[in-house]
Amino acid sequence: MSRKSKARLNIRPATPADVPAILGLIDRVYPGFVSYSAGMIRGQINNFPEGQFIAIFEDAVVGYCASSRIDEALVMAPHDWETITGNGFGSRHDPTGDWLYGFELAVDAEQRGLRIGKRLYEARRSLVEQLELKGIVFGGRMPGYARVARKVGTADDYLNQVVEGEIRDPVITFQLANGFAPIGVLKGYLPEDKASKGNAAHMVWRNAYVDPDEASEFRVPRGIESVRLATVQFQARAVKNFAAFIKQVEYFVDVAADYRSDFVVFPELFSLPLLSFEKATLTPMEAIDRLTEHRQPLVDELSRMALRYNINIIGGSHPTVADDGDIQNVAYVCLRDGSIHAQEKIHPTPNEAYWWKIKGGDSVDVIQTDCGPIGVLICYDSEFPELARRLVDEGARILFVPFCTDSRQGYMRVRYCSQARAIENQCFVVMSGNVGNLPGVDNMDIQYAQSCILTPCDFPFARDGIAAEASENIETLTIADVNLADLTWARAEGTVRNLADRRFDLYRIDWTQHPEGAPPVKVHPERAKSPGGG
Repeated sequence: MSRKSKARLNIRPATPADVPAILGLIDRVYPGFVSYSAGMIRGQINNFPEGQFIAIFEDAVVGYCASSRIDEALVMAPHDWETITGNGFGSRHDPTGDWLYGFELAVDAEQRGLRIGKRLYEARRSLVEQLELKGIVFGGRMPGYARVARKVGTADDYLNQVVEGEIRDPVITFQLANGFAPIGVLKGYLPEDKASKGNAAHMVWRNAYVDPDEASEFRVPRGIESVRLATVQFQARAVKNFAAFIKQVEYFVDVAADYRSDFVVFPELFSLPLLSFEKATLTPMEAIDRLTEHRQPLVDELSRMALRYNINIIGGSHPTVADDGDIQNVAYVCLRDGSIHAQEKIHPTPNEAYWWKIKGGDSVDVIQTDCGPIGVLICYDSEFPELARRLVDEGARILFVPFCTDSRQGYMRVRYCSQARAIENQCFVVMSGNVGNLPGVDNMDIQYAQSCILTPCDFPFARDGIAAEASENIETLTIADVNLADLTWARAEGTVRNLADRRFDLYRIDWTQHPEGAPPVKVHPERAKSPGGG
């Protein structure tokens, strides 16, 4: 009896778990260049999961293509790569867009004989037909142009001669053979592409099953994607030992789990009661050393609770000496699948920097959960809109803001900024703060908090943009159900559409990371080995 063997080559939608393998492919295809960050690839996948495909040959990722749905008026007008892709994050994706826009296609050079590029194009075509879109558009490279520009003339002249068969271009010829037709040249599409002199062929494939003259109207279904959020307004109180502190934390985790919450979030510096049972008065540096000793036991306990109670825990924040020797304020996120993530505070307050020598972290990225990607902004970080925008570009729909404020003025700074982040990013923001006091423990003398769950301000949401909020300055648990599908609708069809209406042509956020002592890297390769731009 014969047994069916496993397929050696497979094309499937990419998932966030594929990000490292995709980056490895990009490194092989574009050696010596850095074209994407992990956050960009995560954003592409999170913003439009159906539109990103990978090719797997014998368990290795050997091909990747990325695309977004975009409105016809945008894809047919002159544009450049940065603008149409939302700076590489795929954040320009419009769920009501009537064209599929391809902005990346990378194929391992060692596997070209398998026609992987052609297979990826076929995957896109199938998606277009399934979604009943008008077709596919992209800017394709013209890598043969610079070499013959003086002889041929303009980029338009070069494109016309390739179409007529008088000149062969490795990319355009490939695309023509796959049913794409040029409608012009996109000037300045990718300035870094020297071989194409910055130009791209504006390529189109039309879906024969859709009438091009019939106006298409796509609506976002008003579906249900419910998530239950719980925020703990946590009272700082003296404890006898580590076990007593964990008992207090576990009480709230247990209650939130009894209410079938998907997430429970604790405040910034919620672990400082661990200093209350020290017999001697500690200097700031001694306090940090003690808290560092508690770090691993605390993370272990939070992870245990996440698994036991089947809930995702945003573990406030915990000051600690990091592995590199820097003192940082870190939120430990323990998910119910057993995974543990850490998000450093990017902006220490002047007080933290002066007294505790806390340094800011280096990166902010989404955390993939069973309820989708989330982000964490620790207190002061919520007052810097660039951080929230980066997280949302990577696909976050919920932002958690653990905070610690000692006065109403300080609290209102965090509250107003968090509400602004919810509105401008069309996302949910969950705040969690401390109440009570810890005499003798720095930074915990007095506390002011009113924890809350904030929404955008539009028709599907609460009238005042508040899904739920706690009473001021009492220890309590606040719970609310939110519908993530409402965010998708609001971003596409809301009264205002802050994400879609950004002026990508005027401004963007550059997140630059260079290893210490390393020279700057180029952002976009010339893509000399790509079978074709889009």
